[in-house]
Amino acid sequence: MQKTFRRTAVALAVAGAFAIGVVSADRIAFHQASAAVATAPTPTSNVAPAPVAALPDFSGLVEQYGSAVVNISVTSDGHKVASRDQDDDSSGTDELPPFLRNSPFFRNFPMPQMPRQLPMHGVGSGFIVSADGVILTNAHVVDDADEVMVKLTDRREFKAKVLGADKTTDIAVLKIDASSLPTVKIGNPDTTKVGEWVVAIGQPFGFENTVTSGIVSAKARALPQDSYVRFIQTDAAVNPGNSGGPLFNLRGEVIGVNSQIFSRSGGFQGLAFAIPINVAMQVKDEIQQHGKVSHGKLGISIQEVGQGLAENFGLKSPQGALVSSVQKDGPGAKAGLQPGDVILKFNGQPINRSADLPPLVATMKPGASATLEVWRDGKAKELNATVGRLDEERVASNVDRSEAGKGRLGVAVRPLSADEKRGAELDSGVVVQDVGGAAAKAGVRPGDVIVAVNNTPVKSPEQLRDLISKAGKTVALLVQREDARIFIPVTLG
Repeated sequence: MQKTFRRTAVALAVAGAFAIGVVSADRIAFHQASAAVATAPTPTSNVAPAPVAALPDFSGLVEQYGSAVVNISVTSDGHKVASRDQDDDSSGTDELPPFLRNSPFFRNFPMPQMPRQLPMHGVGSGFIVSADGVILTNAHVVDDADEVMVKLTDRREFKAKVLGADKTTDIAVLKIDASSLPTVKIGNPDTTKVGEWVVAIGQPFGFENTVTSGIVSAKARALPQDSYVRFIQTDAAVNPGNSGGPLFNLRGEVIGVNSQIFSRSGGFQGLAFAIPINVAMQVKDEIQQHGKVSHGKLGISIQEVGQGLAENFGLKSPQGALVSSVQKDGPGAKAGLQPGDVILKFNGQPINRSADLPPLVATMKPGASATLEVWRDGKAKELNATVGRLDEERVASNVDRSEAGKGRLGVAVRPLSADEKRGAELDSGVVVQDVGGAAAKAGVRPGDVIVAVNNTPVKSPEQLRDLISKAGKTVALLVQREDARIFIPVTLG
């Protein structure tokens, strides 16, 4: 089954259904436990029990800071929600939240057709960061909301104003008209260690102010489609409705904002991810000061440097971010970055993995200067860049085939036509028509355009054959695949 990352906001209407399921499960567990107690023999061994390490007590933390965690409910009038066509004969499960859409319970039961533009309700969590009513939550919790209501632990409810939301980091800032409110204490996620205990508070499936605990499983975790945030990974139970709630350390300090779960079922499976609180607080400050958040960009595409590419580029070990393409007239191009450069440092900070670079660039102000250390032609080179502003077809094979590189590389190629060059905005390259051997094992596909070999542009099949014949054990192919460029390391046959 395909792995997916799911946001953890949930429709309020389904909370009752889950309450029934929990009651049933509790009854089963109770009877089983009773039976076990009734039949368990009385221990007769005189062996002293092994010492047991005491588990942490979170009650003091919850008593002191739990009142600063709020429940958020949102309403949309439905005009922004895509409705199903009237002639659609589907079962209606598309109208369900993602975590129920594939549930076996609903799969075989037809659902009633939902009327168009039905008002939608959702729930999430948040926490108060200043006594005058400033609240942090996830941007996806309040996305497209027409009304946002905040409920405190003392049961008071307030209509909230969304001061701003930043989809890049998934952080939103709310304001309610209140004073002398309880607040959380802000911690430093940089000092957090893997293995530390953490506590999450929120309203999973609509159950208000639920407390769960776990440990920090990993730090600086990069997730697909979220390249501008390095998440804190935890195994504290986080479910739909926990979105936007705080992640505490044992000192009662907030170190993260719960944002996503990794799940095949839609429910918690031991993998939850929180946005570091220092990222969230920086977003809050910019929204309060300027009403919006600006992120920097270099205008480049990057990829990971594996062992094969590291050997081919002469690096001692796999490190850095490999530049696979450079936006024309973008900040990177103006700084002199080229495809094949490996960015080793950004403003003096080492880039160990490619995922380290985007968050560093995104936190820069547009127009700011940045220093890059890049690896090019076997040696380090320094470049200066002015950071820009981040704005939020297969080829036919019925032609004569070339035998270029067939022996060691395992591809049959042909030249690009003039139309293909114009359409793909390429000055050079050859089209892969058949692939096998070394190239196929490395991941080269028919229809790929081989743009360069070891950073040398390929202008003809004959040149490709010559470059491959003179290469060592490995080569780095720069390949244009549809609208993206990637480097593919190939161990030659």
